[in-house]
Amino acid sequence: MSRERPAGGAIGPVTRRRVWGYARPYRTMVVGFLVTVVASSLLGVVPPLLFREIIDGAIANGDRGYLTLLGLLIVVAALTRALLSFVERWFSATVGEGLIYDLRLELFDHVQRLPISFFTRTQTGALVSRLNNDVIGAQRALTGTLGTVVANSITAATTLATMFVLEWRITLMAMTLLPLFVLPARRVGQKVAEITREGMDLNASMNATMTERFNVAGAQLVKLFGRHDEERDDFGVSVGRVRDIGILNAMYGRAFVIALTLLGALGTAAVYWVGGSLAISGTLTIGTLASMGVLVTQLYLPLAQLTNARVDVMSAFVSFERVFEVLDTRNPIADAPDAVALEPVEGVLRFEGVSFAYPTDDSASVSSLEAGGSAEEPGRTVLHGINLTVDPGQMLAIVGPTGSGKSTLASLIPRLYDVTGGAVTVDGHDIRSLRLDQLRSQIGVVTQDPHLFHETVGQNLRYARPAATAAEMDEACAAARILEVIRQLPDGYDTIVGERGYRLSGGEKQRLAIARLLLKDPRIVVLDEATSHLDTESEALVQAALSDALAGRTSIVIAHRLSTIVEADEVIVLDEGRIVERGRHRDLREAGGLYADLWETLVRAEQNT
Repeated sequence: MSRERPAGGAIGPVTRRRVWGYARPYRTMVVGFLVTVVASSLLGVVPPLLFREIIDGAIANGDRGYLTLLGLLIVVAALTRALLSFVERWFSATVGEGLIYDLRLELFDHVQRLPISFFTRTQTGALVSRLNNDVIGAQRALTGTLGTVVANSITAATTLATMFVLEWRITLMAMTLLPLFVLPARRVGQKVAEITREGMDLNASMNATMTERFNVAGAQLVKLFGRHDEERDDFGVSVGRVRDIGILNAMYGRAFVIALTLLGALGTAAVYWVGGSLAISGTLTIGTLASMGVLVTQLYLPLAQLTNARVDVMSAFVSFERVFEVLDTRNPIADAPDAVALEPVEGVLRFEGVSFAYPTDDSASVSSLEAGGSAEEPGRTVLHGINLTVDPGQMLAIVGPTGSGKSTLASLIPRLYDVTGGAVTVDGHDIRSLRLDQLRSQIGVVTQDPHLFHETVGQNLRYARPAATAAEMDEACAAARILEVIRQLPDGYDTIVGERGYRLSGGEKQRLAIARLLLKDPRIVVLDEATSHLDTESEALVQAALSDALAGRTSIVIAHRLSTIVEADEVIVLDEGRIVERGRHRDLREAGGLYADLWETLVRAEQNT
């Protein structure tokens, strides 16, 4: 979007076309809105004409009945405009809230489908700001400003036409000031758009900071390091700049309004001076002069609002640009046009000459949302020529030094990333040719740090299978050895676990995550150090449960515990992204290579716990 944006803060034609495209589903509502706006604007010239008739007709002739009739017509016109204003507001609100719904839903759906590499680089708070603040700003650009432009354009046109009919000389004189209304808007609008963009970026940054500092882990880190004052000072820099931008915005707006007010006052004074002279000479009636005075006010007021609308449009359209920036982020991991569903799934998993490099920055994120550096190294190949076969019922253990590619290899199975060379297949089908939703429904993953939503225990469990019965949840929790813990909670399955499950211990979170996996009942299971947070007693219970629950399933285990490695049907050793050893536990120990060294390290670690 930044590439198509013209210089000087203007809004590009591509953005404008896309903006109007969002109004197409609401064409009927927009037409109704415009009709009411036009009708209300046309009624605006009726009262000045009636005032003229009251002075030159009813009062001049002393006709009280006619005076009463004209007064009633003024009241009827006012009531009709009030009713039209109500209807206009209903149309505007319906279209506006509909746009907010459409944009938020489209953004949410698009973002959650983006690859995991997008989230590893993106500030959550900045992303949430796009979903909330910028969407509302975009809606204002399309509905509020549209109504202002149409209403005031019709009002100005009808008022000008009426003035020409009443007295063309005064009208021509009033029109000489019209070009002056455009000049302030052009200069102020560009400046306001520039500082609006900066203000939105700062607000997004502050949202990101608050999101990180106000969760349990962030708040705890600040307290443990005693960084309260430094955090306040750093936050104060951003808040101070937002304050300064707010002051600048207010002053630009006030200077703009003052300039337009002075121009309007000058034009009104000129009309009364020229009109008064004509009335004194007898070439203009008092009623016409009074009517022209009201009409010229009605002419300059919508002109002022029209020029102000340009400022509003340029600042509000910035929100659309920011929304489109996220919507335009490419999603490289999506269903192929000819993607198929594989049913039934046996679970034969193969890695065929697999290599992998993390995506480059420009293909994985939005620069204005980035959180800075990443632990990943974009572009560098981290897996080389991986060849593996795991049959249903077999357990593959993956071991290796830190950074050897164990978790990266596991992340390729559910297509969190796509391979850059070779293929991962399930039952002989390249997973890139399968439907993502169906593929992932057959893969269960439990990570070292499982995520729980700030919801109840039951809701977190049913995330795996929404239609699960109470008996099925009990069975899964019993298998994961967490059922008795849940029963002792204040509200059982209805207990809120807290953000990221902070109300549960690490071992309880892990067992709840394993219960969620068992409830999903997948054909392929990936355990990424899933028992690392369990004490020896809990691990023994869960290992026994997993042995039964994983029977007949394909299982890949990234292991740091001895018991898991010993029970594996095959162990592979990764080092710098390559398989350097493979075989059964006993054979690898006797070989005396890297595996033997890792084994001795694990033995010493467990003896010391």
